[in-house]
Amino acid sequence: MLSMFLTRRPSLTSRRNPIVARYRSVAQGDSPGLLLLDGVHLIADALAAGITIEHAVAAAQAGGSDETASLITKLSALGVDIALASTSVMDSVSPLRSSSAIVAIARRPEHDIHQLYDGGRPLVLIVSDVQDPGNVGAVVRVAEAAGATGVLAAGISADPFGWKALRGAMGSTLRLPVARVDDTAAAMANARAHGCRVIATAPRGGRSLFDVDLRPPVAILIGGEGSGLPPAMIDAADERVTIPMLEPVESLNTAVAAAIVLYEARRQRTST
Repeated sequence: MLSMFLTRRPSLTSRRNPIVARYRSVAQGDSPGLLLLDGVHLIADALAAGITIEHAVAAAQAGGSDETASLITKLSALGVDIALASTSVMDSVSPLRSSSAIVAIARRPEHDIHQLYDGGRPLVLIVSDVQDPGNVGAVVRVAEAAGATGVLAAGISADPFGWKALRGAMGSTLRLPVARVDDTAAAMANARAHGCRVIATAPRGGRSLFDVDLRPPVAILIGGEGSGLPPAMIDAADERVTIPMLEPVESLNTAVAAAIVLYEARRQRTST
């Protein structure tokens, strides 16, 4: 049945096709409200999360893979318009160096910032000026794994819904409440308005992470690669914490630091 479906579809052979231009626009972040899902697993995660898929492009020989064939069948049953493409067109549609067998355009999930603080004891991660999309994605994945209630990308952080960040998060962005704001100070004020203490991470000069009570509602503030949080922002927080490190190590990767802090919070919150 799938082979009959595939043979009925005309194949895209020109990179100048308007469909290709649309995918490029979404990949570049020029199509508000839409996101690019690259690869079988990310599209499958989106379907499982109830994300609306608007369009898909599959390699002309995509039916040869059981996973891809199964996904095409599911998308077709949902009425998603699916175009087949030649190898050269797939190289243009997929932003990866080695193109995926299937790529899709989906509606971006919109989370009100209040959703990040739902529940009795919010544990929100605010990343400020984290410009590497891979790091932003990794942070979102860590946050979901550790039980955070949401992630807020603030300042000049990379878009957590960009294709690179989505791949780094491996589906977590489609399930966990994630939002983006321009002003980190406003994000801190909003966290306090929701009853959270704002805890800023600093490479040195703060209380040891393992001496800080993370059981009440908290918003963890983590800075960008290299310079971390500016001193004024750290001073504006309710608490400054430092992850103990042996010399000569001076700092940790953003996602690694987020993982250590969030899992310490989880340890405290689940210990008897």
